Amino acid sequence: MKVKVISLDNKASGEMELDDSVFGVEVKGDVLARMVNYQRAKRQRGTHKTKGISEIAGSTKKPFRQKGTGRARQGSTRSAQFRGGQTTFGPVVRSHATDLPKKVRRLAMRAALSVKQRDGNLIVLEEAKVGEPKTKALAGKLAKLGWESALIVDSELDNNFRLAARNIPHVDVLPSSGANVLDIMRRDKLVLTKHAAEQLQERLR
Repeated sequence: MKVKVISLDNKASGEMELDDSVFGVEVKGDVLARMVNYQRAKRQRGTHKTKGISEIAGSTKKPFRQKGTGRARQGSTRSAQFRGGQTTFGPVVRSHATDLPKKVRRLAMRAALSVKQRDGNLIVLEEAKVGEPKTKALAGKLAKLGWESALIVDSELDNNFRLAARNIPHVDVLPSSGANVLDIMRRDKLVLTKHAAEQLQERLR
């Protein structure tokens, strides 16, 4: 399929041929959902933790003798039934990551690109470069283009563009090697530079 290429000033810069096997595949919602859940689980920090009995400061002595008191036998004041004691079956430091086959991950990436293309939210940009790192100037250009919520992907990030864009709300900038389903789906517009589109096609073809 052919798409128009534009500049940051919203001027036509020719056309580009996109591969239907990457940008025109059948979209399956369950594949996208599985990939988003996979990415979010992988990003989750499993640092929540409670202390077990061996980690609590306290005496190892029995609080009172085993027999003859009429009370239930106790082995430690650090047990769960005492105040300040252990937490039974509490959370521990762990990874929340799950497994997802590589073929499914690649299919999800193609599906995400195809969704943006199908809905008219895929834009091919000549280049993502600015002369100086001025946020106000870049924000004005993006507002004129209607890119209030956008993911901009380039093969190699221009440092001035990256600095100018990093403080604009709802606008993310990524290298093509870091493009992923979650970031593509969370923004309304997907903006690819010509080089980034070519690299994605080579990677996913």
